[in-house]
Amino acid sequence: MKQVVISINGRDYDIACDDGQEDHLRSLAGYVDKRVEELAATVGQVGDLRLLVLTSLLIADELHESRTQQDERNQRREQETEHFHIREVGVASALDGISDRLETLAARIERA
Repeated sequence: MKQVVISINGRDYDIACDDGQEDHLRSLAGYVDKRVEELAATVGQVGDLRLLVLTSLLIADELHESRTQQDERNQRREQETEHFHIREVGVASALDGISDRLETLAARIERA
């Protein structure tokens, strides 16, 4: 386990992470720090704990929105796939009909 020092709202925190995850953790901390700064600019310095709770709620809302959008995209993709499959079955059925008619015509020509 590695120890990484991250800074959020001007305070340093020692955080443990798996080897190789240091840069990722720093990146996440940078994002949280940026969001805390944005919120502090709006509501003022209302205390570290309150700022972190409010920021956590904002980030959770972002995550929720992202998941909702992903679910909607997945649902559309499933509907498109189902629609494509229905069309594919229709085309296959039409081709089977054409094939049957061609075989009937071929049989008539052979008998003639």
